[in-house]
Amino acid sequence: MPSLQRYSTFGLFASCNSIQPFSDVASFLHYYQQSSIVYILGGGSNSVFTQDFDGTVLVNEIKGISHFDTESHHYLRVGAGENWHDFVTLCMKEKWYGFENLALIPGSVGACPIQNIGAYGREVNALIDKVECVFLETGEQVLLSNKDCQFGYRDSVFKHALANKVLITHVNFKLPKHYELETSYGELASLSDPTPEKIYNKVIEIRKSKLPDPSELGNAGSFFKNPVVSTTVYQAIAQEYDAVPHFVVRENDERTNAGSKLEQIKIPAAWLIDQAGFKGKTLNKVRCHPTQPLVLTNLGGATGGDVITMAKDIIASVQEKFGIQLEPEVRILGSKGLISL
Repeated sequence: MPSLQRYSTFGLFASCNSIQPFSDVASFLHYYQQSSIVYILGGGSNSVFTQDFDGTVLVNEIKGISHFDTESHHYLRVGAGENWHDFVTLCMKEKWYGFENLALIPGSVGACPIQNIGAYGREVNALIDKVECVFLETGEQVLLSNKDCQFGYRDSVFKHALANKVLITHVNFKLPKHYELETSYGELASLSDPTPEKIYNKVIEIRKSKLPDPSELGNAGSFFKNPVVSTTVYQAIAQEYDAVPHFVVRENDERTNAGSKLEQIKIPAAWLIDQAGFKGKTLNKVRCHPTQPLVLTNLGGATGGDVITMAKDIIASVQEKFGIQLEPEVRILGSKGLISL
């Protein structure tokens, strides 16, 4: 059975029945229809194989980047198998701005709409125009609008109604040529005379200083989502803890009218995990990273059971201390496919 260790940045020892890369829809459908249990993989930065997988892993290697522009926008069509950071770097070189806050996020372009990736005050959904998909069972190719994707915080229709039903083949981006730079988040606020290039370089500097390189220390980036809670829950925590880091989140309330906004509070999961005493803590060969507790790392030779135990301990401790249920951001796999904690 072929090893999956190099196909997942967490680097656990796991294998599968077969690994099949594909670079076009026809090849994908051929492999998919021949297999009874399938998992589709991109860059492997968000998938953690905790057991040997009893099926076929299909690796998305659909490539290609095309561009045209109008007076007001840049339009890009990008293959789902393109590396995300390499794509962002190309955009910076070509002065196709907008992605600078999202530099150095691991993974593939095809994963970005699934997760609605975000960092330093930006989410990718603001720049996505359309997503091209193929239905797994029928082979029908469809074009989903931004609204069709039902984007939310680290969320999309690809995690719900279309979960395990479509393959993303291309992502189409629409970048406005005139927009406001986002520098309000964290250390970006200290930038003087910010430019897209300065933001891009600063984000890379920050991420390298806080986050371990998966090629040197196995990890899957942010293991948990930052929870979004009601103002009541936040206020209860703030009464007990001084200077709780938080960010106001406002979303349209469709139950009332389009102009109404629901206000909720995002609290960094890293802060909650730190307060629960896990920062730097090691369990067997899994460590909660000492400079960014949102990241779990494989110190070498970790097992899937080690990862699950550490994650469950963190979830239970944060729940007991703050009454907040952390949710994994990573996709955790068992022998038959995705599993929940």
